[in-house]
Amino acid sequence: MGTYHRRPKASIRTIWGIAKSPELGLSEDDLYAFIYRETGREHMRDLTQGELDQVARVLGNLKYKAQKPQNGTQARRTDEGGNPRTAAQRRKIYMLCEELGWNDNPARIHGFVKKVCNVERLEWLSVWQCSQVIEALKEMAERKQEDGKKINAHQQGAPGTGQAAPGAEGKGDTSTG
Repeated sequence: MGTYHRRPKASIRTIWGIAKSPELGLSEDDLYAFIYRETGREHMRDLTQGELDQVARVLGNLKYKAQKPQNGTQARRTDEGGNPRTAAQRRKIYMLCEELGWNDNPARIHGFVKKVCNVERLEWLSVWQCSQVIEALKEMAERKQEDGKKINAHQQGAPGTGQAAPGAEGKGDTSTG
């Protein structure tokens, strides 16, 4: 008869160990944001054993996915899945990143998210935090478009840019007064 191997019960210590592993390296704030996303609870001491097990399992899966495979290919992304409530907002964030020319460097958006919301990964943001990031990115995209228009107008010598139109040198008002 086969034996059944039961997974050991997770503890708060287990969760901290996985979170602080080199593969994840989560800060305290990021871990608590992750726990809130998974369970809706703000404190680890409030978690039931089932929730402790769930958080440990999901963190363990993220750690496993973050490990570099032995065959020399790139490590898998740890952002697969993410908060299902923010999926549409994250798509909007990625579209705005494309407008800003950030898609070639994913570390750029993660750094921006860290600066704006103090959360390490885009996928761990709450609905409210995603809204903050979207609004900030929209403002940046608008400024980029306005700067582009100013540059085009400046290059064309358009009125109001402080540049004379081609061939207008020396044809200003010569009256004194």
